[in-house]
Amino acid sequence: MMSKRIIFILYILLISFKTQPSKAQPWVRVGYFFNEKEGYFPISNIDSSLFTHLICGFADLNSTSYELSLSDSANLDCSIFTKTVKKKNPSVTTLLSIGGRTNTLVLSSMANDSFHRKSFIGSSIKMARLFGFEGLDLWWVDDMSNLDILFDEWQDAITLEARNSTGSKLILTAAVNYAPRIRSYNYPVESIQQHLDWVHVRHCTDFLPQLWKNFTAAPHALYNPSSTVCSTDLGITAWIKAGLSAKKIVLLLPYFGYPWTLVNPKENGIGAPATGMAEGINIRYMEIKQNINHYRAKVTFDKNYVVNYFTMGTSWIAFDDVESIQKKVSYAKEKGLLGYFVWQVSYDDNWVLSQAAAHELEGNKGGQNNSAAPEVNKVGQNKQSYSLVFIILPIIAAVIILLLGLVIYFRWMRKRKLKGKDIFSGIKEASE
Repeated sequence: MMSKRIIFILYILLISFKTQPSKAQPWVRVGYFFNEKEGYFPISNIDSSLFTHLICGFADLNSTSYELSLSDSANLDCSIFTKTVKKKNPSVTTLLSIGGRTNTLVLSSMANDSFHRKSFIGSSIKMARLFGFEGLDLWWVDDMSNLDILFDEWQDAITLEARNSTGSKLILTAAVNYAPRIRSYNYPVESIQQHLDWVHVRHCTDFLPQLWKNFTAAPHALYNPSSTVCSTDLGITAWIKAGLSAKKIVLLLPYFGYPWTLVNPKENGIGAPATGMAEGINIRYMEIKQNINHYRAKVTFDKNYVVNYFTMGTSWIAFDDVESIQKKVSYAKEKGLLGYFVWQVSYDDNWVLSQAAAHELEGNKGGQNNSAAPEVNKVGQNKQSYSLVFIILPIIAAVIILLLGLVIYFRWMRKRKLKGKDIFSGIKEASE
């Protein structure tokens, strides 16, 4: 009877564990930050509670030693970045971005030589540890030769360094082009899948002047009904078809727009005739909002492209406002992507866009308000999921072992009692 009860308890425990609700894949909400010549933005002004990861840029590469170097201003920012952003959000993870402003020929020379790669990798890990960064990000979108070897050696060095240090293993990410194959550049998708934690997929803004010189367009369109050349959806789909897991992809949320000059202000939709766009010029979201408010301009949201635009005389500006940002976050959820990244945090206007993205991602799930950022560990996974594996599972295993031991014990005791009764009966019969 006792063994049946124990078996029944074991059955209930196993069923309850099996039916535990699975934890949803956590999202990463990444924000890039770097100070530009046009204006200084204090790091202390960053609302780090709106992000799970913040990336500080940019570290340069010395053309002789191939070790990382920092300008005076970048050195000042990097030295205080992690400590400063963690004051508002202690759980935020920080990364150091490399490249971005570095001559691509120097990066190519580094990647094509084993000794140069070793110097680069060693100095990157050293600098990350020096300034308290918990990961490294590579911003390089041109020459792809030997990039697979670089990622392989970099990840090996990061893994080895983590074994020999008290710190957590560094995250390794990269900013990549909107598609895995552009012109003659082919990204090593298999190597990226194996060695990187995730990639930040950019948009096709490098092709804007060539594609849309004489008419207005949606430079960061989610979809492009008028073209099969360039859109966010086309790029993301291409990466996934090439073999990169959706859970390795982080979607761009651009906090800036592009201006065109209209031929006729009365023709001001997407595809309207224009005399050209301002090549290489982008306008920050905060500046766009200032112009909208000052001129009381009417903002239009185009749901087919998923973009906002407005007109000021002959000036026509396309950008992402709240509606576009929310639609893109919703798209990323539907696609099963890992999350989104913001370029860049200082362009926002009183954190309107970042709040809209966070609300779309986590707000009103099942009628609950989940505005707080999920706690994310060093590789972008929810710490609660680790507690499920490393706490609940061992406890249940221990209980099962204990109960099995009790079953064996009670069965042994029962056999012993029965054997004792048989012996006693035999003695009694012999005495009679």
